[in-house]
Amino acid sequence: MDNHLARLTLKGDQRAFAELVSLYQDKLFHMSYRMLGNRQEAEDVVQDTFLRVYKNLHRFDISLKFSTWIYRIATNVCIDRLRRRRPTYSLDAESSDYEGLDGYSMMPSDETTPESELILTDTQRIIREAIQSLPPKYKTIMALRYMNELSLQEISEIVEMPVTTIKTRVHRGREMLRKKLEHRL
Repeated sequence: MDNHLARLTLKGDQRAFAELVSLYQDKLFHMSYRMLGNRQEAEDVVQDTFLRVYKNLHRFDISLKFSTWIYRIATNVCIDRLRRRRPTYSLDAESSDYEGLDGYSMMPSDETTPESELILTDTQRIIREAIQSLPPKYKTIMALRYMNELSLQEISEIVEMPVTTIKTRVHRGREMLRKKLEHRL
């Protein structure tokens, strides 16, 4: 269906492009937010991604999956933003306001108490911060794998790397997270 909408957009159908936007804007926002940890930047990435898609749609190979192509563009935009950032570490830095948490990030429980919710929210914050502190090459892979639930093959296509490299980075990223979280949780 995505490829059909892409073909219609190439023929000038603005409604088809609007449908592509509505299909992907939330998914791209969540992926970008998890990679960048900043709501405004994530919104900018989504907008920039759709601008690039619209301008370069003529380059899209219809024989490939549209979702892989658009995720690759969004991931590259995020990586570019991460590369431009200068590392800043401050104890006074504003922590996330817990927006962006969804059902996936919440552990199911039969009994929810205010205390268990506070512990869970704090744990999620610590894990998000640990992922944010990973080097970009690991952060990207970990976000795509565990937060967006993409397969190793899909990640390989998005970041244009062999699956074996993706497996290695997932393994090393998990090890880095384990070490970072060992003393915090």
